[in-house]
Parts: sequence; C-alpha cells; structure tokens
Amino acid sequence: VYLCVFLQLAALERQIFDFLGFQWAPILGNFLQIIVVILGLFGTIQFRPRYIVVYTVWTALWVTWNVFIICFYLEVGGLSKETDLMTFNISMHRSWWREHGPGCIRRVVRPSSPGILEDYSYVSVTGCIIDFQYLEVIHSAIQILLSLIGFVYACYVISIFMEEEDSFDFIGGLDTYSYRQPPQEHVELKPVKPVGKVL
Repeated sequence: VYLCVFLQLAALERQIFDFLGFQWAPILGNFLQIIVVILGLFGTIQFRPRYIVVYTVWTALWVTWNVFIICFYLEVGGLSKETDLMTFNISMHRSWWREHGPGCIRRVVRPSSPGILEDYSYVSVTGCIIDFQYLEVIHSAIQILLSLIGFVYACYVISIFMEEEDSFDFIGGLDTYSYRQPPQEHVELKPVKPVGKVL
C-alpha cells in the first residue's frame, strides 16, 4: 500500500511537469499510470488478485515506455529530442526542464529579421547545472526503479492471495477436514432427538 502511494506521488509530480511542457504523450502515459496504480491499490486492499494482475501487466508496459523515453532523450537509435514526437506533432513545446532547470538563466531574444512576427520570440537558455535531457532521464530511471519494486511486490501479493484461496475449504464449508483429505470410510451416526411436543 505504501509503495502504491509513493508510485502515485511520483506519477503526479511527473504529470505536473509534463503538463507545464505540453508534452501530450507523457501526459497520457502518466494518466494511465495513475489509474492503474489506483486499481492495484484497490486490488490489494479488497483482496482482488485480478486487479493486481492488471497492475503487473501495466508495470511491464510502463517500464518499456520509460526505457523509450530514456532512449528518446539520449538520442539512441536515430531518435532525436528535437522532434515533436512527445507532443504528437501538435505543438512545438518541449520539456519544461529545458528552460526551467536548476541554475538555468532564461533570456527572451526578439528576432532581428524583418519577415518574422513581432510577438514571436526566441528563448536563450544558459548556465544550467544539469541539462534537461538528463533530468528527464533521471525521472524515467526513478519510474523504472519504482515500477520494478512494485512488480516484485505485486507478484508476491498475488502469490499470497492465491495461497489463501487454495487453503480455503470451498466444498465442506467450515468442516474440520479439508477437501484435499480423503473422507473417512465409516461415519459415526448419532440419533437425532425429535422436535415436538413432550407428553
């Protein structure tokens, strides 16, 4: 339960910064992560192993997505962080950390070309302690680490729930013997006292 709460806080923090950068693909992924973590938390509290299985499957997809984000920002395999892939090519927005990272000095420069609109401005960023792509990689690496821990705990919780279901006596109710044990060959019969009027 505590791990789910921690995962939720990490996803919410990431969602806020992705909203500030208008990165629609990560926003959608973070939203699904938040929903599935709530589902996994509900499954854990309500003893519903199927919900936890959904969480485990999603965790594998979430780890894959975060590996892709790391490859995207480190420009592995022909990917380029300068493309509009994270915004679904809808806008030209980039990571919020690009202009607002730790130590970054942001300057707005007016274009000197006469053909460019007056209200359009260029942004110059200098002095960043950590480049924005490494901050995004750190965020994704933290998500991967938390997800792998969550995956291990989810598998453990599923195994506990399955053991509890297997140990419950479905056939005999609350009888003293388990359904796995063979029934006794001889059953002791006791007379039943009739219920009725006593003369």
